[in-house]
Amino acid sequence: MTKRMLFCLLGVWLVVSSVFAQETNTQAPNSPENNTNSGKNSIKDMFNFDWKKQPIVADGAYTKVIEKERIALPQPHIREADVMWSKRIWRVIDMREKQNRQFMAEEKNFVEVLLDIVAQQPDVQLFYDDGFKEPLTRNALYQRLETSDTVEVYNFETGEIDLQKINNEPNFEDVRQVRIKEDWIFDSARSVMDPRIIALAVVRDVIDPDTDIIRGQEVLFWVPYAQIRPYLAKYDSYNPYNDSLHLSWADILDMRFFASYIMKESNPQDKRISEYASGRDALLESERIKEELLKYESYLWSY
Repeated sequence: MTKRMLFCLLGVWLVVSSVFAQETNTQAPNSPENNTNSGKNSIKDMFNFDWKKQPIVADGAYTKVIEKERIALPQPHIREADVMWSKRIWRVIDMREKQNRQFMAEEKNFVEVLLDIVAQQPDVQLFYDDGFKEPLTRNALYQRLETSDTVEVYNFETGEIDLQKINNEPNFEDVRQVRIKEDWIFDSARSVMDPRIIALAVVRDVIDPDTDIIRGQEVLFWVPYAQIRPYLAKYDSYNPYNDSLHLSWADILDMRFFASYIMKESNPQDKRISEYASGRDALLESERIKEELLKYESYLWSY
């Protein structure tokens, strides 16, 4: 075999091998099919908060590791036979109140923490209602948060003005309230009144775009507290008194470091307080229910 034949065979082999390599990798590395995190294809890309970015150099005199290693302490077990008395309550946390200012912190506020948990943890379930009967998907939640504007665009081909719809990033400025569904239980085995949070809801003000007047409120989603409590323990809350004292969002809710008012108690007609009282009377009714809850335990003791 001459050298010319050897070179010819080598050239044919190189051509065949290159064609085979192109056929086995027909998709470009940066194509949407290969890049699953491009755009909004991934739920994790829906909420990119600035506080999640890591500093380039060390920002602090010491390394903080408690936030990553902390776990939620298990709550005491309650047997049904030990439940002497219980009452279901719905309350509202208005994040604009002074005592609730950590809920609307500039970085890592409560709404952003909840949405980050929802985006990062697929095992957390979302619902339209507080009875956990109508599930809510992640994409449906993002569509509820997403806003759009209509702008005028000049069309160079037709010479006319066309209306174009532009989708904006989610805006959380109108989210000002958090609703809590909870059970107040008197455990006879421990002789304590034990309030247990059952679910949380994020509430947004519905504002008229023409008049900027609040037309009502919209519940974005309900989430079971038992599912998000282990993850809330991983997020620090703002402490206005001591930066070295780490309080997680699970601590804030479990120890009830917030101000709130009662909007409904369990009743046969399933009515809210606002449906049978208004103004000052509604406030007094909320305080009456709160006082009964706090005094029930003391009424059981005799000295």
